Order: sequence, then structure tokens, then C-alpha cells
Amino acid sequence: QWVYNILEKKAEADRIVHENPDPSNGFVLVPDLKWNQNQLEDLYLIALVHRREIKSLRDLTAEHLPLLRNVLQEGKEAIVKRFGVPGSQLRIYLHYQPSYYHLHVHFTALGYDAPGSSVERAHLLADVIDNLAMDSTYYQKRALTFPLRADEPLFKKFQEAGKV
Repeated sequence: QWVYNILEKKAEADRIVHENPDPSNGFVLVPDLKWNQNQLEDLYLIALVHRREIKSLRDLTAEHLPLLRNVLQEGKEAIVKRFGVPGSQLRIYLHYQPSYYHLHVHFTALGYDAPGSSVERAHLLADVIDNLAMDSTYYQKRALTFPLRADEPLFKKFQEAGKV
């Protein structure tokens, strides 16, 4: 619900760094709650797409390329304009599995070892765009590995099924 509150400007409207209001290809860019906005070394912003039916990387197809390209381009432009950090100094990625199921993209400072920015969980947005441009259903077909903590319910399901 907090994602929808941000998108509808019922919460954190004063924290919005950039918004593209287009209902199909737009998004809102806000600082992540983990970032205190005092230093750029641990810069961390989140782009929340307006489209509610896109839950995760698995839902993406070539139809979403205009949206993804907007997030990449406009997100980088907004960050350089507001914070002076060029796109070459950013890590821009999606998580799989995500921590919540509404498509969002992470923008972090390249030198910041943000939680979940490792290769096991993070998928670079530029790579996602390239993969979908080559094969529209890439993420429906691709086997995606991801880490799970022992206390996560999904891990317990894998244990019960004898998969771990």
C-alpha cells in the first residue's frame, strides 16, 4: 500500500526527485528510506513504475521496453541534475526475487555495497533491456537463481519439497 500512496502522492510527495506521469511508461523516483541523503557515497533511490500489473522481472516483455528505457534515461538525468552524480557512477538494477511485488528499479552509487546489489539478486537494467530486445519472453523462459535466507517462508517450501 505504501507504494501506491507514493504513486498517488498521499505520502512522501515532498521527497519525489522526478516524476514522469505517463500511465504506461512513467514512474516516480524517490530516495530510498535507507539513504539519509546527506552523503553521495551511499546514494540510493528507487524508481516506482506507475503500471500496477507489472509485479517483477518475470512479467517483463519487449512491450515494456519504452518504460524501461524511460526509467533508465530519465532516472540518470534526474540524478545528475539533482545530485551531480553521472550515470557512469550509478548501479541501476532490479531484484529477483523482489522484496515487494510492484516493479521498481534501484539506483545506487557505484561504490556503495547496497544490500541485494550482488550478482545473485541484482539484474542490471541495461542488461534487462538488451535481453528483452533480443527475446521478448526472455524472463518467462530463463532460469533465474536467487539467494534465500534460512528463515524465509519460500526456503521452507523448497525444503519441504526436497529441493534444498
